[in-house]
Amino acid sequence: MTYQIDGFPGREIEINQIKYLYFGGTSYLGLQEDPAFQDIYIANIRKYGTHYGASRKSNIRLSIYEEVEQLLSNLVGSESCITLSSGYLAAQLVRQSLGTGNNIPFYAPNTHSALYTPTESDTQNKPYASFSALNIALREQLKKDKETTAVVFMDAIDFSGSNYPNFEGLKILPLQKIVLVVDDSHGIGLVGDQGGGVFKTVQTLNPKELIVCCSLGKGFAIQGGAIMGTKKRVEQLSNTAFFGGASPAAPAAMACITDGLKLFGKKRKVLKENIEFFRACIKPIDKFISLAEHPAFSFQDESLSRYLEQHKVLVTNFRYPSEESPIMSRIVLSAHHRKEDIYLLCNLISNYYKKNGHL
Repeated sequence: MTYQIDGFPGREIEINQIKYLYFGGTSYLGLQEDPAFQDIYIANIRKYGTHYGASRKSNIRLSIYEEVEQLLSNLVGSESCITLSSGYLAAQLVRQSLGTGNNIPFYAPNTHSALYTPTESDTQNKPYASFSALNIALREQLKKDKETTAVVFMDAIDFSGSNYPNFEGLKILPLQKIVLVVDDSHGIGLVGDQGGGVFKTVQTLNPKELIVCCSLGKGFAIQGGAIMGTKKRVEQLSNTAFFGGASPAAPAAMACITDGLKLFGKKRKVLKENIEFFRACIKPIDKFISLAEHPAFSFQDESLSRYLEQHKVLVTNFRYPSEESPIMSRIVLSAHHRKEDIYLLCNLISNYYKKNGHL
């Protein structure tokens, strides 16, 4: 069931004057409705305005962009970083820049549509069904053509458990000969040392080159995207017409990253406690696909979603990324959830499985 609402979906949603608990979306740290974060954002709007429509190549340049890019680079452990107005745009800049010359794209299982060119995912270059199949294709390509560069695109967190946290699939690939592009939209700000995401972990696998792109909306609650990599690669991307011709993310939003660091840390601590509480309370944990330190719990039982909705609890449950895609059902915990919310959810899930003879 699809509902139209007129406010941000926080821990509660009101539909037809009925309140529901909401365990969905991607507001992992619960920042969008947090008064302290809103105060930071409002203060930065007063300083920087609501939007900045000039090119980053303009003769007048705001210093906040480079400050945030240096901060993000230090956080993830990359040599350099650039920011854009969305995670999708960041992914597209990488994909389209690496789609030229002698680069040959390969797609790991469950790669997000943001890493494809707009029509590509519908017509060609489908993701491989397994890393074993991807490994065979890569080695065949490397063997027959020494002049081309294989570029592997993948999601850091694909909610199937194949990638983060151990990246077992990557370990069988000839990484020393591959440019690896990782979308860390669901990891940056949440997992890793101080929310630095997966860059340092994947770097230890020694790919020929590592590029990480991401949305800043899920972990940092702002409209923006980022690309992290070598200084040479970031300079190349920032010198494209694609980058220079686009408006950047709002500077007020960018400034919230520097001003919100302490708050982000506090929220990650609360989220970690909520995840641990859920895991301690939920009995049929084996019914869900989940990842260490991550607040999303995926499942395939549509009846469970309907049962929860009947009991005034809504979860993520829709076809994604297109109407032809399978149903994506996911319980998402957030730092804005209270212990009593999680306890109620766990009891409902337990009752559902008891009722259906699975406990």
